[in-house]
Amino acid sequence: MEGTSPRKGSRRPAGATHRCGECGHEAMKWLGQCPRCKSWGTIEETATVRAPARTVAAGAPATPARRIGDVELDSAVSRPTGVPELDRVLGGGLVPGVVVLLAGEPGAGKSTLLLEVAARVAQSDGAVLYATGEESAGQVKLRATRTGAVCDGLYLAAESDLGSIIGHIDALKPKLLVVDSVQTVSSAEVDGSPGGVTQVRAVTVALTALAKERGLPVILVGHVTKDGSVAGPRVLEHLVDVVLHFEGDRHSTLRMVRGIKNRYGPADEVGCFELRDDGIHGVTDPSGLFLADSSLRRAPVAGTAITVAVEGKRPLLAEVQALVAGKDIPSPRRAVSGLDSARVSMVLAVLQRRAGIRLHDAEVYTATVGGMRMSEPAADLAIALAVASAQKDAPLPGGLVVIGEIGLTGEIRRIAGVERRVAEAARLGFQAALVPSGPHPLPKIKGMRVMEVSHLGEALPLLKG
Repeated sequence: MEGTSPRKGSRRPAGATHRCGECGHEAMKWLGQCPRCKSWGTIEETATVRAPARTVAAGAPATPARRIGDVELDSAVSRPTGVPELDRVLGGGLVPGVVVLLAGEPGAGKSTLLLEVAARVAQSDGAVLYATGEESAGQVKLRATRTGAVCDGLYLAAESDLGSIIGHIDALKPKLLVVDSVQTVSSAEVDGSPGGVTQVRAVTVALTALAKERGLPVILVGHVTKDGSVAGPRVLEHLVDVVLHFEGDRHSTLRMVRGIKNRYGPADEVGCFELRDDGIHGVTDPSGLFLADSSLRRAPVAGTAITVAVEGKRPLLAEVQALVAGKDIPSPRRAVSGLDSARVSMVLAVLQRRAGIRLHDAEVYTATVGGMRMSEPAADLAIALAVASAQKDAPLPGGLVVIGEIGLTGEIRRIAGVERRVAEAARLGFQAALVPSGPHPLPKIKGMRVMEVSHLGEALPLLKG
């Protein structure tokens, strides 16, 4: 078949290489599938021109060097966006000249969140330019009307050309620029199609230089690949100041903004939002979203256990549910939702080998409540007790939280932030906590009874009430 791939014996220009149009991976020959991003049909041949080596002449500096003690901090003071949960992740707000990259899956709510941010900034600081290359101005206006984000200081520009966007900036002098999305914007001075590696890099470099020169905060919306990473060249994350991931299950209303990189604040903070019909709303106390209705007031139910996870620096209570069904099944099923399947399999093996709980011929289902995803080892003990409770049909005592990591020998290991997790559970009304034993006892917390265990066998008697 002609034109599908380079033929054997075809001559290639000297210095030519092949590059993936999705992630920028370079290869010395044509490949059907990119080995990095696993995309098919994205490897293209590109000729590279090597410039001769030459010395760089010294030039006059734009500004003289100053002592670090004489540098003013006014340029690094953050300004709140009006959305407290986003300000928490950003480290207080937007710094003049900052470039933020917000990436997430299609339909997660990125545009809805940024439209809310743009409206809040326009009401407090001044003009805001929202440049959209994916939707028309009418579509954006329709969403803004539904979410109540219509205000006089918010300007819309349905542009996909970088030069036109810069022209709007010169005319409006906005206090904030939102580009939705960077993969749809192209520059006429650079070769390549919109969304390609060359175009994305050139557009990001130009907008970053513009932001630093004028002290203009810029928020870029980015796409993600199949594995959840930011689409485009890897250098894109190095060019910007802040990288945020917008996460959320489309079957749940919960949304999380997770900081991946932040030059002006913490890089491990998490903001929680709830997506509703009238827009997206911040959730200042999200623990209730991850617990079944009235978990403190209802009677104890077999197959459930409450644990405390830590997202960034925020402790969140979550409920783990388990169901053990059937007996003498030749090929029993294992289903996991919201948990790490590898850790669940390990916990099941430890339960059977170290605790004598028969699970090899029964189907086991484990899940979290509210669409929360937990991968940290601190949920191991909660998973084990929930499965054991379901298998024995014996509930755990009410008002109990379970925290701890389980080893292959059945020992329960101490994890980080135990005191902070127990304090969060006490604040929400829980009366008892089962934690790993350690060299130093935990400080006493008012209204909380702390029980320390060192082995899984010491925790299972709680199932008898």
